[in-house]
Amino acid sequence: MTQSQNFRKPKRFTSDALQKYSPRGLLLYFLPIALLPAIVIALAKGHLIAILVNATAYTLYLFSAWCLRKGLQAEARHRQRPMASATKYPLKLLAAIITALTTGMLAWLGARQTLPVAAAYASGAFLGMFLSYGFDPKAKSTQGAQGYSGEELGKALAESHGMIRRIEQAGSKIRNHEFNNRIERICEIADNIIAQIEADPRDFRRARKFLNVYLDGAMQVTEGYAKTHSQLQLGQLEPAQLEQNFRNVLETIETSFLEQQQKLLEDDIFDLDVKIEVLTAQLKREGIL
Repeated sequence: MTQSQNFRKPKRFTSDALQKYSPRGLLLYFLPIALLPAIVIALAKGHLIAILVNATAYTLYLFSAWCLRKGLQAEARHRQRPMASATKYPLKLLAAIITALTTGMLAWLGARQTLPVAAAYASGAFLGMFLSYGFDPKAKSTQGAQGYSGEELGKALAESHGMIRRIEQAGSKIRNHEFNNRIERICEIADNIIAQIEADPRDFRRARKFLNVYLDGAMQVTEGYAKTHSQLQLGQLEPAQLEQNFRNVLETIETSFLEQQQKLLEDDIFDLDVKIEVLTAQLKREGIL
């Protein structure tokens, strides 16, 4: 491996990355800072109950902020996809519930308010979270295609998105500029194919073998090589044969992905049985499957 191969190509700045750096929802991280002086004062006075209440509230507010941020990121991904199932976990709702209960606890145990007043504080906090951020998105109603329901299509495409992200993560562990570039191109093509299927669900039946075999094979080969690659980096040169095998498989996968993308653009019929068998046999021959 040459020294130039150690330089990594910058990762694509996708909308997911943009949402990661969005300031929305960060305010909830700063609101509990006001509890820190109360904790210090309670420590100075030796009030154990006050210490526990304020410290617990501080921790719960931070956890609520984390849930909210994750929920907002999931919502952004959901909004960008024409076809999407409901988010896996209702993180925004969970953040609102935690914030409400924590606020009520502070009013009752911290400020010594009556239970009805504490409940009013909790209700206000819950309403504020809803008005500020809303709740988690539901599954988008999508029309089924050729024997597949909208829910089945959304679930299958969500799994495909997950496989593409896993390929990217595995590729980030491989310190080889050539392989990094090729893996990134494969992910870009795969994203485009998924976008085409989302835009026209009728393509799903024709593309399902691509999703089940090619995409899954690309994920397995990349993760398998990344694991072996990391083990061979500790003071050893990487075996040339292993590197060449991985190069050959990546070339086959990229060519196949491009062919399937072109077939979708041409509205051609997928007839991949032979090519799928060839790719599967190659993956097994290279010791990947």
